[in-house]
Amino acid sequence: MASYLVADSGSTKTDWCLIRKGHKPQHFTTQGINPHLQGEAGIADMLAQELPWSEKKHRPDNIHYYGAGASSAEKQKMLSGILKTHFGGGKVTVQSDLAAAARALCGDKKGMVCILGTGSSSCYYDGKKIAEQKPSLGYIAGDEGSGNHMGKRILQYYAYGTFDAELQTGFEMRFGKDVTALVSELYKTPYPNRYLASFTPMLADLRGHYMVENIIEDCINDFFHNSILKYRQAWKNPLHFTGSVAYMFGDVIQSLCDQYELELGKIEKSPMDGLLQYYKKLVK
Repeated sequence: MASYLVADSGSTKTDWCLIRKGHKPQHFTTQGINPHLQGEAGIADMLAQELPWSEKKHRPDNIHYYGAGASSAEKQKMLSGILKTHFGGGKVTVQSDLAAAARALCGDKKGMVCILGTGSSSCYYDGKKIAEQKPSLGYIAGDEGSGNHMGKRILQYYAYGTFDAELQTGFEMRFGKDVTALVSELYKTPYPNRYLASFTPMLADLRGHYMVENIIEDCINDFFHNSILKYRQAWKNPLHFTGSVAYMFGDVIQSLCDQYELELGKIEKSPMDGLLQYYKKLVK
């Protein structure tokens, strides 16, 4: 009987689930994987430390990996080799994180699919495949609406003295007062997008303050303006969202959809539940 190991990986966290007939799904969590930020050896070492695997205990027949930064043939080949080696073989399929979101949120129906997590991306899904996707400029030049984007704005507002006294104090209670140390950490960390995204929960904690609401709405509106509104299909199909930022600020997404006369579909924190439903059918 076929078994499936399914992975949904963002830049901050990877959810793994082993699905076998007659067994409860087994869930595992590791750090996120992004081949644009990590080399082959670094990913392999992280898996060895955080997800040790005994081939003798169980080798999955099929490994389906969906991840950030995994849309190109070059990165898919690299990740496929790492996964095959780590898990002791099996058939490996590597696709983008958008493919996971589309499969989980749309099923076999058409729709717009958006990810707002540590990073951001979007596509139009025609019910079978990703039919159109706007380019992603990544955490330095793009990622509008993401945790990385919002975290950058938070750090700027604090360092430049834009925050009022209440928010200055709120920032210092969470992250300290030493701007030099914060900037030093940003530039020495191997994962600056994760670091910047770590500031974003502050916004969720301080909802209602006009500056907080402005940051959230401005950043997500940048995503609408630079991504969603570029698709002619956006006015003909529901918009589905997944990711931690989308889940935290779903009310802002709904408000912007109303403003632009767009239909809001599902908002899910993670696509894993939808993926599980899909793969459970394959092991019956």
